[in-house]
Amino acid sequence: MAKINPLVAAVAALIPLVLGMVWYSSKVFGNAWMAGAGLTPEDAKTKMNMPLVFGLTYVYSFLIAVSLHFTTIHQFGFDALLIPEMNHPVSEQAIATAKSLYADFGTSFRTARHGAIHGTITGIFFVLPIIAIGGLFEFRGWKYILISAGYWIVSCALMGAVICQFA
Repeated sequence: MAKINPLVAAVAALIPLVLGMVWYSSKVFGNAWMAGAGLTPEDAKTKMNMPLVFGLTYVYSFLIAVSLHFTTIHQFGFDALLIPEMNHPVSEQAIATAKSLYADFGTSFRTARHGAIHGTITGIFFVLPIIAIGGLFEFRGWKYILISAGYWIVSCALMGAVICQFA
């Protein structure tokens, strides 16, 4: 049976912090992102509580990592078939079949590549629309939206790779 691995989720949750240090540096996208957000480097020093920002970023990244278990590890969906529902009990034959399938295919598609693909899909089809909608209502330009969404697409891809490979 598939299970959430909190240790792997905790490690994967570090990825957005590490990637963010590079992605939002002045040598990569930092200056363009700040301009799109209407911020200055002084704003980051004077208006932001950095320990709180980084702490909450880790907590929220952990939540993302936990949810990526369900999108990158397909055995969770298979396991749901074995949960008895009202008036639909799971037969012994179904359980025996499930055990046989797990023996034959239990770790199929549990690779970093597979996780990265599903992390990327999650980033494009779930995260990008959320960031784009927020950016549109906040009157942000497409450069800001694409920098922010790109960061999360890459973060989700890397997190998915780690989760699928090691969870």
